[in-house]
Amino acid sequence: MSKKNAVATRPEDERLSIGATFGYGLQHVLTMYGGIIAPPLIIGQMAGLSSAEIGVLIASCLFMGGLATILQTVGIPFFGSQLPLVQGVSFAGVATMGAIVTNGGGLPAVFGAVIVASVIGLLIAPVFAMVIRFFPPVVTGVVITTIGLTLLPVAARWAMGGNDRADDFGAPQNLLLAFVTLAIVLVLSKVPVGAVSRLSILLAIVLGTIFAAIIGRVDFSAVGEGEIFAFPTPFAFGLPTFEIAGIISMFIVILVTLTETTADILAVGEIVGTKVDSKRIAAGLRADMLSSAVSPVFGTFTQSAFAQNVGLVAITGVKSRFVVTAGGVVLVVLGLLPVLGRVVGAIPAPVLGGAGIVLFGSVAASGIRTLAKVDYRGNMNLIIVAASLGIGMLPIAAPAIYDQMPDWFNTIFHSGISSAAVAAILLNLLFNHLGSVNRKNAFVSAPTRSIPIAILDALQDGDSVVDGKVVDKEGNEVVVDRPAH
Repeated sequence: MSKKNAVATRPEDERLSIGATFGYGLQHVLTMYGGIIAPPLIIGQMAGLSSAEIGVLIASCLFMGGLATILQTVGIPFFGSQLPLVQGVSFAGVATMGAIVTNGGGLPAVFGAVIVASVIGLLIAPVFAMVIRFFPPVVTGVVITTIGLTLLPVAARWAMGGNDRADDFGAPQNLLLAFVTLAIVLVLSKVPVGAVSRLSILLAIVLGTIFAAIIGRVDFSAVGEGEIFAFPTPFAFGLPTFEIAGIISMFIVILVTLTETTADILAVGEIVGTKVDSKRIAAGLRADMLSSAVSPVFGTFTQSAFAQNVGLVAITGVKSRFVVTAGGVVLVVLGLLPVLGRVVGAIPAPVLGGAGIVLFGSVAASGIRTLAKVDYRGNMNLIIVAASLGIGMLPIAAPAIYDQMPDWFNTIFHSGISSAAVAAILLNLLFNHLGSVNRKNAFVSAPTRSIPIAILDALQDGDSVVDGKVVDKEGNEVVVDRPAH
């Protein structure tokens, strides 16, 4: 075997067939589609746009989300984490952008604030990426678990119908549709055919939609309305304007976005089983900020990694970044062909909700698995986990808890993910770095050990230790010869 072939390849660099790549990529698009169209829908309504204008706004978000996803997954020098991360318009800035719109600035002021704040974010990305040293398992486990838990209310709203103003929100038919889809996911996940079990989410969404049509809970009447092809027009909503107050408030949003994207990069790196260092995080954050700075040109907003797709990677086991690249291509096509976007948009929310229960729960399960690696003996790690999870869940359990707080505070801590991340980082610093007892064990690092080189020579690419046993990359136990005493 040549040295070139002996070099270990990264799990995320796996290449699948074209059919499988685009099949799994479409699964990623369906998983995040509801999330990516919601922000432009909300902001468009706040701005008083017509239905046709909101359609243009949504198409722009799909188009730029696709380009940002391709940049993030393929990567170019200094830009892109080269991880299976789907990019799209972040929910983190909806409230702030809505405030800018309603305070008289309109969409041009939003676009100007996004451009300036994103450029600043691009400049500070390398410095921000250094927080990797503050993310030992006790922190990453909390953040990954919180990502999953904060997404579960989204699945619940989808299962109830998606629109809380609709008369049938929470109707038994919606819940039935969600749980039928959930059941299909579980059944297909047990099918002993790799292609079927890995595509269980996509197949369940398709079968769930068919079941919805049978019981009269799906409407495709709007599919034929509007243009078939449309290219996003630069500055379709006017040239950007720049207001200091809007820029400052949007910069706070950018800091939250950087925190959440860092958490998502760490989470997907943990799930994929690949090395994530500060350089890789910095490249991912630069891709985030560059796409965010360019987005207003095409009439859309800040871009960030979608946490729900991290769950899809965990549940399917498909780690290839090129699968997500294919999803980015699908998003670009949807942005250029609004008719296809309307087809995907006709998928009933309860169907997405049923699939989302498994997806988002799997993210939380991945976080719990990471927390299981933490040493809780003779330290404050249990308190760090308990307090950080509790703080992260506060805005989920009581969404209005910070309504009376200043806007800057609300922007940061209204997100359960950023709340938990900030709390876990600060508590880890306090108890495991600044505290005199654990000063030598800063950041909960493992004690220094030595392993005989002969043991390392016996290991092969993909081998790992699970529950005290050595397993190969396929999950099969490797027999360990124990010397006789």
